[in-house]
Amino acid sequence: MNLSGVIFKDDGKTPLNNALVEMWHCDDHEHYDNDSDDYMFRGALKTGPNGKYSFRTIMPVSYKAVPDDESSWRPAHIHLRVSIPTQQDLITQLYFKGGKYVDTDPWASSPQAVNRILNVKTVDKGELEVVFDVVMSKEFPLENEVYQKITGLYEIENGVVEFLKDDDLLYLKWNGQLHSGLKYLGNNTFEGGIGFPKVTFELQSKGGTKATIVMEKKTYTGVRYMKYNN
Repeated sequence: MNLSGVIFKDDGKTPLNNALVEMWHCDDHEHYDNDSDDYMFRGALKTGPNGKYSFRTIMPVSYKAVPDDESSWRPAHIHLRVSIPTQQDLITQLYFKGGKYVDTDPWASSPQAVNRILNVKTVDKGELEVVFDVVMSKEFPLENEVYQKITGLYEIENGVVEFLKDDDLLYLKWNGQLHSGLKYLGNNTFEGGIGFPKVTFELQSKGGTKATIVMEKKTYTGVRYMKYNN
């Protein structure tokens, strides 16, 4: 399968030069290579002046996210991250039209995913072609001093949430597992790619920080008990 496209500035017209494009997906046995030295089915490149990127890979397959849970099947998808200092970083997932579980997966079936369910075209010698162009968002910078006040460990109901800064994204870990990359919306609020989770931080008068985490079906609150020095 050939995955390609063009990365544009937030005006939707100007190609972005030197944007870092990273992609990763599972193999044809439902497995992500997180451990071997080969680090298979992962790639990264930087765009040229024309903003183009291209990866040659295989078509991923559906997989069960929780081995004993039949409702946890995820459709075949590709993870994509685009980052450049002048625009808001993007982390997203690409799906395929007609793919199994697309209609039942909460992420793929979200209204925000409609433009990321892509046509798969068969070209020469039976190879597959998928095209995905990206229009980046404007960056809303947040002072490092604020990140120092919100990153760290928070105790919530039945667990621990961790917030980490990487470039202009805030990462959320839930009980040690990476859950989401969040972009800054303003007013101390961050949001995931499909509208949730949405996290709002409240800087308290005595120096503490409270986080309100709105998930699809439930809202959690927690207070930071361990901070990081960024």
